Amino acid sequence: MEVPLNPIGREEIHRLESLLLFATLFRPEVIELIKDPAERLTWVDSLAVAAGAIAREKAGMTVREMAEELGRTEATIRKHLKGETKAGQLVRETYELIKQGKLDELVRNIEVLAKGGQVVAIEEYEKLRREKEELEKKVMKLEEENRELRAKIENIKRVLDDALERIKGIEKLL
Repeated sequence: MEVPLNPIGREEIHRLESLLLFATLFRPEVIELIKDPAERLTWVDSLAVAAGAIAREKAGMTVREMAEELGRTEATIRKHLKGETKAGQLVRETYELIKQGKLDELVRNIEVLAKGGQVVAIEEYEKLRREKEELEKKVMKLEEENRELRAKIENIKRVLDDALERIKGIEKLL
């Protein structure tokens, strides 16, 4: 995937901005931060503004232009760009990872499953998948043990039925 690290034009700015937001949102530490529904909207908004600011900074826009386009104050934009906000720090880290050529690694690590509206990171998914496989093996083993025990019970029943028949035969002789 071609990433415009120094975007030229609106389309490239929006591509970089979207990539920064997406890649940052699904970093494991950010997923933890946005689990709280009361904080989620604030985090997503801050990350979106920080991603927009950093993408526009890389395109050479002024802080004033960024503030006008993003609908925020110049002070807010400066804080994100300087890393004075957690959102600004996280998005900047994501930009650096992309710049180092780690986008494929980032994407592999942030593949997600949406289950019932809950987002689960791929590492967590893999862990749950392994646990499921282990549990399925245990179930199969228990089912086999159950079949073996049922067979033994049937054998015991036959032996007891035979013994009962013999006892009845002996009683008749007595």
